[in-house]
Amino acid sequence: MQEFLSSIQGQLLAVAVIVALLVLIFKTTKKEKRNHVKAMTYSAIGIAIAFILNTFVVFKMPQAGSATLFSMLVIVLIGYWFGPSTGIMAGVAFGILNMLYAPFVVHPIQFLLDYPLAFGMLGISGFFGKMKNGLQWGYLAAVFGRYLCHVLSGIIFFAEYAGEANAVLYSLAYNATYLAIEATITFALLWVPVIRGAFQRIKTNIA
Repeated sequence: MQEFLSSIQGQLLAVAVIVALLVLIFKTTKKEKRNHVKAMTYSAIGIAIAFILNTFVVFKMPQAGSATLFSMLVIVLIGYWFGPSTGIMAGVAFGILNMLYAPFVVHPIQFLLDYPLAFGMLGISGFFGKMKNGLQWGYLAAVFGRYLCHVLSGIIFFAEYAGEANAVLYSLAYNATYLAIEATITFALLWVPVIRGAFQRIKTNIA
């Protein structure tokens, strides 16, 4: 499957899916009587920014997985600003785009778990949009959702890398190693008053 996804046909299909998701964001937010143009525009820009930030790797694991400079935060913000449905679709699009940049696919189910489903989880931050400190809680929930997808993928498809160790514990530790680094840095940033206030003002202006 990785050979197909790395081919021109696979890349064109992936791009078509990303475009379709952006159109779906437009249609969905229109039905919900939100600013659908703004939702689609912010999502497209957010996906592009997240992709760029994803190339700035702070820490990289041997097989797959890396800590980046705030790439997850951008998608989390889309969910927080526009709601979970928009955030999840933006996350799925970003996951597919991320796969094009650095594909590591051994099985169709593993592809779903490690790319569209894992990054789609970043959009569940939208469920916390009306809570006090909702962005912080939403970010933690989003990262944890992505973490669970990668852990499940590791248990099912990459148990061989655990050697004599327990595959479940190995996958839990392996995926926590890189996700915890990025999550810790970003979570600290979200408590900076100026940053937190700026994100909240954007949310207020969008509503």
